[in-house]
Amino acid sequence: MKLIISDIKDLALRVIGEHKIIKPTEKTEKHCIGCFGCWVKTPGECVIKDGIDRTGCDMGKCEELIMISECLYGGFSDFVKKVQDRAISYVRGDFDIVKGEMRHRRRYKNRIRITAYFYGDGITEAEKRTAENIVRANAKNFYATVERVVFLKSARELAEVSL
Repeated sequence: MKLIISDIKDLALRVIGEHKIIKPTEKTEKHCIGCFGCWVKTPGECVIKDGIDRTGCDMGKCEELIMISECLYGGFSDFVKKVQDRAISYVRGDFDIVKGEMRHRRRYKNRIRITAYFYGDGITEAEKRTAENIVRANAKNFYATVERVVFLKSARELAEVSL
């Protein structure tokens, strides 16, 4: 399955195969509050029930994670970052040392491939480097691989992309 996280409400994409799209709704999706409930009370699932509470579980079922975000100062938009934070339940709350670094333990056995599409007019080279570094850091935390990081001048260019 492909899991697509996008900050575009009226997203119209050509997606091939089984997929789920997480995008802003009329509700206000909440930020992570750091309660550890997704690790202790409801492992793999956020305790805040607002439509993005199962993102960690969804990641556990996906093969490909596709993030579509406006590039803001080299980072993700508020919505995409919020969903990522709420997906922390994809990993466990305890730690291992992996290649000399402390990392959360894996909860799921799947291997995710990550593709990120950043859009925005006038994205600087420094912002592109920062965005690529953030995607690689996310991949490391999620035991995933980065397929590619793509920069577009506008969200309209996504209409030409098949996922």
